[in-house]
Order: sequence, then C-alpha cells, then structure tokens
Amino acid sequence: MEQPNLSYIQSMSRGDQAFEQKILDIIKKEFPEEKKIYFNNLKKHDYKLTAENVHKLKHKISILGLEKSYAVAVAFENNLIEGNTSLHQEFESILNIITNYLQQL
Repeated sequence: MEQPNLSYIQSMSRGDQAFEQKILDIIKKEFPEEKKIYFNNLKKHDYKLTAENVHKLKHKISILGLEKSYAVAVAFENNLIEGNTSLHQEFESILNIITNYLQQL
C-alpha cells in the first residue's frame, strides 16, 4: 500500500516551512476528530453522514499524496451514498496508515 508523503504540501509551500508546519498542524488536529466521527456514523449505519465524513477525509488523503487511496475514498463515498459498505476495510486501512504517519511527524 502506498505511503503518505509531504510532496504536495512542499509543492504548495514553495519552501516556506512555516506554511508546511501550519498545514500539518491543521491535519494533525482535524484528522483524529474526523476519523472518530466517521466511525461513529458508520457504526450507526448512517451512510449518508458517513459519505460526508469520507468526503472530508479524502481531501486530507489527497494532501498527503495518496493518489490511489484517494481513488478508493471517492469510490467508497459513492458506494456509501448507495448504502454499499464493501470498501470500508480498505478505507479503514488507509485511515490507519495516515494515523501512524501523523504520529511519527
């Protein structure tokens, strides 16, 4: 599975390390809460809200350079709208990879 990276953030920052740190701080703050809300809505079988949670999370997936994972998130979001949770294990694996990555930064 692909690994998160800072390439996109670095390309946006043009070498401004304060900007990079600010973006990372925002992701580190928001990601755990968004992940928690995702799991709560999935547990309640509220797939409409879960799809909205995936929509928010997929932007962080993209920012962290996870192109294939972003495609999984898009497919999962669309599936959830139709009540299909078949990609949830793959999506949760992506969330775990991001969690581990952010803890190491």
